[in-house]
Amino acid sequence: MSNQVNVSLIGSKIMGRAHANAWGQVGRFFDTDPSASLHTIVARNPEETAAFAETWGWQNASTDWHATVTSDDIDLVDIATPNSAHAEAAIAALGAGKHVACEKPLAGTLADAEAMAAAAAAAAGRTFVWYNYRRVPAVALAHRIVASGALGQIYHVRAAYLQSWGGPDTPLLWRFQGDIAGSGAHGDLNAHIIDAVRFVTGEEIVSVEGSIEHTFIEERALLEGGAGGEIAGAGASTSAGMGRSTVDDAVMFLGRMSGGGLASFEATRLATGYHNANRWEIHGEKGALRFDFERMNELGFYNLDGDGATQGWATIDVTRGGDGHPDADAWWPDSHGLGYEHAFVNQASDILTMIGGGEPLVPMPDFADALQTQRVLQAAIDSAREHTPVTIPGSQAEGA
Repeated sequence: MSNQVNVSLIGSKIMGRAHANAWGQVGRFFDTDPSASLHTIVARNPEETAAFAETWGWQNASTDWHATVTSDDIDLVDIATPNSAHAEAAIAALGAGKHVACEKPLAGTLADAEAMAAAAAAAAGRTFVWYNYRRVPAVALAHRIVASGALGQIYHVRAAYLQSWGGPDTPLLWRFQGDIAGSGAHGDLNAHIIDAVRFVTGEEIVSVEGSIEHTFIEERALLEGGAGGEIAGAGASTSAGMGRSTVDDAVMFLGRMSGGGLASFEATRLATGYHNANRWEIHGEKGALRFDFERMNELGFYNLDGDGATQGWATIDVTRGGDGHPDADAWWPDSHGLGYEHAFVNQASDILTMIGGGEPLVPMPDFADALQTQRVLQAAIDSAREHTPVTIPGSQAEGA
C-alpha cells in the first residue's frame, strides 16, 4: 500500500474538531508508516464545512458523505457524527473497501451496532472505535499493571462518570433526543466506563441487575434551526417553545464480572460540582488501582507487597516516557502533563500503525469489541425497564 492514508472525516462539531486535531498532529509527534493525509472533511453546511477545512488544514470540503466514502481517493473514513448516523456511513464505507474509524458508542441502537459489526466481519477494511480514554497514558498503564498479575483476582470495580452540564438551562440538543442519540448519559458516559473496565481488567461484564434510569428534566428549550453550539448548548439560539427530552439524565447499575468480581456503574450529567469526573477503582487480592480523569496524569496504586508499616496509596505521575509509561515518550519532558486531546493523537498513531500492518501499543477496540460494550449498555436499559437481571450475549456467562 501507499505510505500515505487519505482520510475523510465526517462531522465538524466538537468530536470532529478532536479528530481533526488528532490527524493534523499525529505526524508531528509520532513517526508513523503510513502517514495521514487530511483529504476531505464532510459536513452538512457548505459555508461551515469550507471554513472548517481552512482552519484545520483539510484539502477538500464536501456535503456529500456517500460520494466521499465511496471515492477511490479515500482510504480511511472517520465518523464523528451523532450516533444515529454511524451505521449508514460505516456500512457504506466498509462496502467500498475502506478502513473505518467511528466515534463511540458504536451506534445509537444495539440493532445498528450488530449490523455494523456484521458488515465489518465481512469486509476487507479494518475498523476502529474512538474509546479515547484507553489512550490516556495512566489508563494504558493500569491495563498493563493488571495484565501483569499485580492485582491478582479482581474482587470489586466501582466506576462513575460524573458531569454537570445537563441542567435545566441546557436546550434540547441532539444528545437529549432518543431517535438521534439512542440514550442520554448512559450511551454517552457509561459507554466510556464500561469500555474502560473491560479494557483495564481484561474481563467481560457477564450480567447486569439493579439498574435504574431516570430523566430529571423532561422538557427543554427548543433550538432555532435545529442546531446547537458547544456540548452544553453555549451560543445556541433558542425559541420560546419547549420540547420533550426522550433520553435518560442518569443511569446506575450493578454488574458481575467474568472473573467472579462485582461491579457498579453510574453515569449522570447532573452531578453538580463535577465537570468531567471519569473515575474508577479496581480492587484485587494483591492490590488496587484508582483513576480520575480530572487528574488524568495520575494513577493511584495500592500494593499489598512490602512493609505493612509504610503501606498506602502511591500516586504515579504517568508522564515519564523513559520509565515505560505508554505514549509519554512521544510528547514532553517528565511531569509536563498531557491533556484531553493527546489521547486522540495517541490513538490516531496506532490506527495508522495497524493499517500499515503493525501492532497497537495497547489493545485497540474494533467494531466487534465495541459491540460487546453496546450489549452491556442495552442490558442495563433492559434491566431497568423490566426490573430483572439480564445476562449479556457474547459473555462467558451466556449459556452457562
